Amino acid sequence: MSEPKTVAKATEEIAHGIHHYRIHDDRINHGSDALAIVEKGKVVLVDPLPLDPAALARLGPIGAIVVTAASHQRSAWHLRRESKAKVYAPAGMGGTDEQGDVAYADGDLLPGGLRAIAVAGPKAPHFALYREAKPAMLYTADLVMHEPDGIVFLPDKYLADPPAARESIRRLTDRQFEVIAFGHGAPIRSGGPAALAAALKKDEAARKKT
Repeated sequence: MSEPKTVAKATEEIAHGIHHYRIHDDRINHGSDALAIVEKGKVVLVDPLPLDPAALARLGPIGAIVVTAASHQRSAWHLRRESKAKVYAPAGMGGTDEQGDVAYADGDLLPGGLRAIAVAGPKAPHFALYREAKPAMLYTADLVMHEPDGIVFLPDKYLADPPAARESIRRLTDRQFEVIAFGHGAPIRSGGPAALAAALKKDEAARKKT
């Protein structure tokens, strides 16, 4: 999928060293979100979207780029060319415009203190990211979205295995974290596991009615 044309003008620090930004993504007519993690004077971009160069420069030089799935290649390649930073991408990931520099697998520690967690549900390979440093954060990629009415799963037609997506979220609630960030939707700054558990309960009730 080609890179979005919309450019974010600014970022917002949602927790110490964790910056969030979003655009209205013209490719999907929906909001898309990305992260920039500042660590030791350098920036780790997670599923990067177009960002005003001045806003990016204020955070620092790009040290690494992390992509969680083929569908989230977004601005990774042009930012790599500009910065010479390495792109960390899932092992076995195909269907992208270019190839990553470093392949990662389940459990690997990535730049920015991010732990890769392989998740089932979306088209594989697909990864969530967990950052243990306080305040601990979970990035769910495309497992769930944060819509105006709360956390929701992607429609079944966009998932390879909808029941597996629910089980993936169930497993993630066992981890200790406060912040949840999403590939699509505003971050939640506190009470992460409880928010995911509530979303699972709401989803289960809704699916029983259909």
